[in-house]
Amino acid sequence: MKTILVMGGAGYIGSHTVKHLLKNGYQCVVADNLVYGHREAVPENAVFMQADLMDKESLKKVFDSFDIEAVIHFAAFAYVGESVVHPQKYYMNNVVGTLNLLEAMKEAGVMKIVFSSTCATYGEPQYTPIDEAHPQNPINPYGRSKLMIEQIFQDYAKAYGLKYIALRYFNAAGCDGEGEIGESHTPETHLIPLILKAIKGEREAIQVFGTDYPTKDGTCIRDYIHVEDLALAHRLALEKLDVFSGYLNLGTGIGSSVKEMIQAAEEVSGRTCPVRYAERRAGDPAVLFADNKKAKEILGWSPAYTDIREIIRTAWNWELHKRY
Repeated sequence: MKTILVMGGAGYIGSHTVKHLLKNGYQCVVADNLVYGHREAVPENAVFMQADLMDKESLKKVFDSFDIEAVIHFAAFAYVGESVVHPQKYYMNNVVGTLNLLEAMKEAGVMKIVFSSTCATYGEPQYTPIDEAHPQNPINPYGRSKLMIEQIFQDYAKAYGLKYIALRYFNAAGCDGEGEIGESHTPETHLIPLILKAIKGEREAIQVFGTDYPTKDGTCIRDYIHVEDLALAHRLALEKLDVFSGYLNLGTGIGSSVKEMIQAAEEVSGRTCPVRYAERRAGDPAVLFADNKKAKEILGWSPAYTDIREIIRTAWNWELHKRY
């Protein structure tokens, strides 16, 4: 069997996807520079190679060493705030780095890629739920870098026959149900682990930015999609590359407020979460959730985790027993 190259496969979503692929009979090579990824997150039965998008020789070595059928590309910097302060870092790694990856793929005759994109390419929502036809007006360099990559794929498809699927996901959440791998970011910016760390006493409190939004309880509403559902979607996308190229939203289609997430985490943990309220953050839309009909139609995909308590339960299990 040919091999799938998972770029950034030691990261949060990448490692869960590698585990899912291996369970479903795929062979995987994980390439990661370990700047944000964790070597411990790579399953033992995957091959690991240290490689960097900005190091063309390391990329060439990966393609020279294995008979690669397709690539799943997770290797990006993904901190929105940092992208505003250091845009060069984001355009170099995310955009130039992806061009380096495409060059290595082209030289190796590998013309299939599934890309980890983001709902940040849409910017401020003009309507919800957000479907794939929603205008794309990203409001930060991170979102713009991902949109540029999507546009590059369109051009490569026309010029070179690249087959691609870009998966625009909403708020990735939760951890491996078996507790082997999980979410470990430095710095941590995702809401669920921040809430759980506050519950555990590792943070003074969870900061809630804004309580005066036009929502049911005044706090922001987001669409939390379990990481295992994302992993499944990446495998299904791999299997559809011969019949479809384009863009798909990945979300549950259900919006949950920040206050609802805190309450659910308290119920799951049986503990109280200390909360500190603060002013709104610039650029935080009131409501963001996905229209996922196209992913269901094209991939035959449906999220298994639609209850935020079940999502949080997997994250809480990881927080209590995490290995890295």
